[in-house]
Amino acid sequence: MKGIINYIRKDEWSPYVAGILLGVVGVLAVWLSNSLLGASGAFENIAGLIGTQVAPTLFDNTYFKYVMPPGITWGVVLLVGIFFGGMIGAATSGTLKWGKKEAVNDDEQWKSIFGQQTWKRWVLAFIGAIILEYAAGIAGGCTSGLAISGGMLLAPSAFLFIAGMFASGIITALIIYRRRY
Repeated sequence: MKGIINYIRKDEWSPYVAGILLGVVGVLAVWLSNSLLGASGAFENIAGLIGTQVAPTLFDNTYFKYVMPPGITWGVVLLVGIFFGGMIGAATSGTLKWGKKEAVNDDEQWKSIFGQQTWKRWVLAFIGAIILEYAAGIAGGCTSGLAISGGMLLAPSAFLFIAGMFASGIITALIIYRRRY
């Protein structure tokens, strides 16, 4: 038991152990909730929930009535669990940087590419997240929904997405970092 606790507290795990545990979580998600893993739709559920309270006529449409109904869905619960699970994981491994200087996106690589201003790096990260969420909506799912759940189902589209994701990531890194890293 002590060996398991020591392993959980490591800041880096074997990708094989992490992959096996992700597979177990995927199977448990389907078994316990009758839903696949996927988080991007949760943001739309939350946006719909807030939007129906703030501007009900804008959210009175087919998309928010049938495709992405507003409310606390399985995806929202999963999203909250991901956040708190990540916090607990970082706390148990001793890598949680909440309130510390390192938590302010103070990575040297980011500084050298995007500048010394902390606010600028946060704005860029936020804009990137918005673009990613919008693209996930267009694609019909996020990385966890399409690659992980689709991969578990052996869906060909999942493997095409994974190949495209890695190829576009390599091209983007080459453009942004200009072969410096």
